[in-house]
Amino acid sequence: MSNDRKPVLVINGPNLNLLGKREPGIYGAATLADMEDLCRKKAADVGLEVEFFQSNHEGAIVDRIHVAREESSAIVINGGALGHYSIALHDALRASELPIMEVHISNGTKRESFRHHSYVTVTAIGLVKGMGIFGYGVALEYLATHQL
Repeated sequence: MSNDRKPVLVINGPNLNLLGKREPGIYGAATLADMEDLCRKKAADVGLEVEFFQSNHEGAIVDRIHVAREESSAIVINGGALGHYSIALHDALRASELPIMEVHISNGTKRESFRHHSYVTVTAIGLVKGMGIFGYGVALEYLATHQL
């Protein structure tokens, strides 16, 4: 990565701090730290840098997206439950004017009906779901190959 290229911001929303502990049958045994390690390795392989942000609070995530508008080259986001109902998250992502990749660890379309819709998807250039934490690496590779 050249020094003038901004990092990709990887955002994880509510409850993703519990990866590896919460419903491992759905979300797997990998932790948030495991996901971050995977992203660092993939980013290095494809010539990107990454930064990470996790919060259980909608406003904190919206505020971080506002900062990303100036400090990041793209966003990879797993909004958790916020993706299913947060118009504020949608509006912040749209206002960022950055390439957005949406990631879901599980395949929500095979789960409860409220998980079938995402306000993030309409802001995103791509969607990766159901691949566990490996989906984050796919999102980074796509951004490196097609967008940045």
